[in-house]
Amino acid sequence: MAADTPETSLNNCLSISDLRSDNWKSLEDNLGWLSTISADHADFITTSQQVTRVIEILSPIEAYQAYPGARAFAKLGGMIQRQEMVRAHLLARGFRKKIASLAHRQRYSEVLFVGKMSSSEQKALRRSLKRKTGIGDFAFDAVFVQTFEDALNALRVNLILQAVVIHDGFAFRSQDCHLDTLHSVLDELEVLFEATSESERGPLLGREIAKLRPEVDLYLVADSNVEDIAARMGETFERVFYREADCDELYPSIMRDVARRYDADWFNGVKGHAKRPISNFHALTASRGKSIMNSNWIRDRAQFYGPTLFQAETSATSGGLDSLLEPRGPLKIAQEKAARAFGAKRTFFCTNGTSGANNIVVQALVRRGDVVIVDRNSHTSVHRGLMRAGARVDYLDAYPLNDYSIYGAVPLEELKRKLLDHKHAGTLDRVCLLILTNSTFDGIVCDPKRVMKECLAIAPHLAFLWDEAWFTFAYFNPTYRQRTAMGAAAELEAMFQDPDYAASYKAFNVEFGAEAWADDERILNTPLLADPSKARVRVYATQSTHKGLMALRQGSMIHIRDQDFNEKAFGDAYKTHTTTSPNYQILATLDLARAQVELEGYKCVRHQLERATTLRQQVSRDPLLSKYFRVLGVGDLVPSEYRESNAESYFDEKSGWINFEKSWLTDEFVLDPTHITLEISATGLSGDTLKKHLDKCDIQINKTTRNTILPIITIGTTRSDVAIFIQVLRKIALDCEERARNFSKIERSIHDDKVRSLALQQPLPRFSSFHQVFRPNMETGDGDMGLANDLAMEDDNCEYLQPADVERAISGGRVVVSASLVLPYPPGSPILSPGQVIDIPSLKYLRALDVREIHGFDQERGLRVFREETLSKLSSARKSTPDHGGES
Repeated sequence: MAADTPETSLNNCLSISDLRSDNWKSLEDNLGWLSTISADHADFITTSQQVTRVIEILSPIEAYQAYPGARAFAKLGGMIQRQEMVRAHLLARGFRKKIASLAHRQRYSEVLFVGKMSSSEQKALRRSLKRKTGIGDFAFDAVFVQTFEDALNALRVNLILQAVVIHDGFAFRSQDCHLDTLHSVLDELEVLFEATSESERGPLLGREIAKLRPEVDLYLVADSNVEDIAARMGETFERVFYREADCDELYPSIMRDVARRYDADWFNGVKGHAKRPISNFHALTASRGKSIMNSNWIRDRAQFYGPTLFQAETSATSGGLDSLLEPRGPLKIAQEKAARAFGAKRTFFCTNGTSGANNIVVQALVRRGDVVIVDRNSHTSVHRGLMRAGARVDYLDAYPLNDYSIYGAVPLEELKRKLLDHKHAGTLDRVCLLILTNSTFDGIVCDPKRVMKECLAIAPHLAFLWDEAWFTFAYFNPTYRQRTAMGAAAELEAMFQDPDYAASYKAFNVEFGAEAWADDERILNTPLLADPSKARVRVYATQSTHKGLMALRQGSMIHIRDQDFNEKAFGDAYKTHTTTSPNYQILATLDLARAQVELEGYKCVRHQLERATTLRQQVSRDPLLSKYFRVLGVGDLVPSEYRESNAESYFDEKSGWINFEKSWLTDEFVLDPTHITLEISATGLSGDTLKKHLDKCDIQINKTTRNTILPIITIGTTRSDVAIFIQVLRKIALDCEERARNFSKIERSIHDDKVRSLALQQPLPRFSSFHQVFRPNMETGDGDMGLANDLAMEDDNCEYLQPADVERAISGGRVVVSASLVLPYPPGSPILSPGQVIDIPSLKYLRALDVREIHGFDQERGLRVFREETLSKLSSARKSTPDHGGES
């Protein structure tokens, strides 16, 4: 019987890897069936047609793979045309098994050669490449294409390319394959290609490849101008070769450059230390594991970790190791490699999570009395860092998603309005920093390039801190990369140095003159351009490497592109918040995380995106699952006014990933598909209750709201993980069905009331305001959180009130002011801040929370608030100062 073949293609498939694997299996099975039946068999024509269709699907994919290669694949096609089905079946089976084997082969990769080459030249190159690189740690094979378009296609389709060698003399358009996702880009590039001399077309292709996959090593083999190209394109190409004369050095160069990315210098240092027979006369006692292995009580428990963990432990910096606070050896190299990998100018490793990283950046950039504009839904570490720094904090409100008790992101209009408030109040020069979260816990992603460009148009001195705790993987996919802090900062740096942008700004400045700058509404509704002669690119990103990549818990990084970097201030802040005894294993995994994403980050993120989309589709399309679990898409989580593309989903079988690519180019906010919000009110269970059910089934999730749960797909999530999660959801849905069938009338009524209450919209509170005694300037919304926090440290200044007592006090006319940071965890974003006026909406939200852990709220004592007399004394003291009309 003929095996089914999926009716899909390279342009509309969810996963190219799965498409290739499934079709090779289908081809093998169908050829096997054809080899056993005669031409007059009832299945012969149908099966033959399916084989033809599979060949059509595989042809463009195999054009960009080294194995089996175009010649061998054509040979298979010839056998099929000649009806040599037995031979074709055996050949297809061998190909499929080898392809499956190569998919799991360690340290195997492929090199793309671009340019016109005869079959004999290709054969010689492949033989030479295999001979010179197949021994030792790495093995390579070659892929050959002859056009600009095919080169970009190959970089998209082939996930294991590690290097590209570009020769002169290639055409632009592919004869065989046109990817829809590249269509709009190629139209513009073709015009540029035709206007470019042949000697400059190789560098043009190199620049485009670097944009698409910057981790891939590039080499150019040119017939002329190699010295000039090397001088201009040194950062793009690893080496430039003159014709074939120096190509004996090409293959060692490829091996060396892959080895450079593969080497993890700090990990190697720790590994080397573990092998040394050291007698330890210094801390740590656990070092070498002797204190544990010689114990009669806990020796058996050490087996859980194994001996290597303890052998690698030390607090010494000798013997190939290094100091995190003053790195000069392998840690320095490891951080430099991380900066290169993540597109930063500087990168610093942190072993106390992004909480510590945020505190480092805040201390480095903020001085007492500085104004910081910050998303109120930022992580608790941001708020605590600002309190310690003595900052004047001006909070931003994100758009609310009341149906799901989720905050979205902060609209650009809100950011510009805050800056204009300070401009009108004469305090714009005191605004030193803007802090935003990207992506949010729920996967809502903004456009950092647009945000920074327009904010710098108003405040060219402004620095930016992007909390990318959930976005560590994003730099290694071209669609995601454009919305990362480092990707956007690099684009802005290049833009501000570009003469074309300077001309655009000059024209904009003529059209948008003094009259326009005096009209706030025009400013808010006009895409602004920053003055390239004044704007400074000062961008910091803090990332929880342990969340999205493979580092151990607490492993984080700070990435920096700051044209005014203050080494002294940052160094002091780093030393303040970094232990003198960092965990060497955490640092080693940060080093390995960098190595992994430089070598296979593109593949890992591609698979992550595919797994997430598969889960979304399976839940949405299954009648039983979708009855109880509704997958929230971009249309649910990003309001239409922020979606210029009007996209409701990012993938479908007709258009493939076109909506994903388009939306991430145009929309103010987009949704990271790997964060999957499931609305669960139909189950009659709250998010926290369902979380407990999932935990009993060995499924761990973290964030919930009253009617949602948030499973997150990472690069470590396998297809089996997705399958078991779907199975567990199905079991819960079946349990819901069973309960519903056996409800009594009273039970049915109770259940329906519960469902209605979960689905009922609950308005999310906006930030009320800081109390006037903490507001240095009543024209702006910023409050002195440093002062509020200092006062809150003294018990005599505070009292505790239960929420009901607070509500009664407010109703009686009292202004009740919070003396603590009150936040549910997860997600770790505050409801109340020190110095904030407590309002009724905040109290209602607090009562409705469905999480067990609320920091800053004592269930027995209640909320910590300022005493009325404390506020009165502070108010009187302020009135007596000259700044507030009192006597000097």
